[in-house]
Amino acid sequence: MFDVVALGELLMDVTHIGQSQQKNDLFEANPGGAPANVVGCLAKLGLKVGFIGKVGNDHFGYRLKDALEGMGVCTKGLVMDQEARTTLAFVHLLANGERAFTFYRGYGADTLLRPDEIDPSMFNTRVFHFGSLSLTDEPARSATLYALHEARKRNVLVSYDPNLRPRLWRGLGEARQAILSVMDQADIVKVSEEELEFLTGIDDVVAGSRRMFSDYNLKMLLVTLGDRGCYFRTAGLEDHVPGFAVSTVDTTGAGDAFLGGMLYGILSHRKRLQEWDREDVTAAVRFANAVGALSTTKNGAIPAMPSLEEIHRFLACASGFDEAKVR
Repeated sequence: MFDVVALGELLMDVTHIGQSQQKNDLFEANPGGAPANVVGCLAKLGLKVGFIGKVGNDHFGYRLKDALEGMGVCTKGLVMDQEARTTLAFVHLLANGERAFTFYRGYGADTLLRPDEIDPSMFNTRVFHFGSLSLTDEPARSATLYALHEARKRNVLVSYDPNLRPRLWRGLGEARQAILSVMDQADIVKVSEEELEFLTGIDDVVAGSRRMFSDYNLKMLLVTLGDRGCYFRTAGLEDHVPGFAVSTVDTTGAGDAFLGGMLYGILSHRKRLQEWDREDVTAAVRFANAVGALSTTKNGAIPAMPSLEEIHRFLACASGFDEAKVR
């Protein structure tokens, strides 16, 4: 039994880190991909996790496989494609640590995962997590829909991150339609403030989250607000939980780290999600905010995921936090 299994893109984040003495650009390659970042975070926190996806049978593919296994992620669901290449994402860091992406993905291996390549035993899990980028192309789209069907059939809790990347879609209209087409299959949804407005057409977090929550019958909606924290909504509860001020170096994977921290809190709690009160949700979101914040203090996505000891040490400096709620 896994705690969490994620399906989606596993790619190499190639980040510009400066120039050599000869004025040549220098780059650092780190494992990434939003669903992989989530399970990488959870593995660092000690949970049993697995990954479903496809990479190329190339140097980058084997580096990514080794990176996941090195963190304790089960790669039984990872397929090595003999023809397609591993997808690369060039990350451009801005002065404030924010980033922009350029994807080298045409005929990328992550888009070629087929339904028949998915091992059914991977659905022996408490949570199934996926993102929207596996919906951009066939056959990965069909593989994602098959996986969702299998997860729902087994009454597995489903976590979804729309993770909008406009350049990977043929148009924003197609992106919005595809992202929303599976929203009703999810129990827990994490969106950024910008994604919420894009999907609902409402520029107010309170009103937009109310619309999305009710339209798709969600159990929990999490709207990340960058360093301002997170706005959450559950059945009968809603609130804003402030973030933490840190020295930000690289925000790549921060939202994934936040979601990993949130899933850790959900799986560590003795109550069912439907039974949580305001104190339960606030404590879990604050823990997740800390995980996300800490991940921005180092370069890369998966390599920057904090340990449980680092998180507890960080939170020990914040008054009024009940660590027992998320242990």
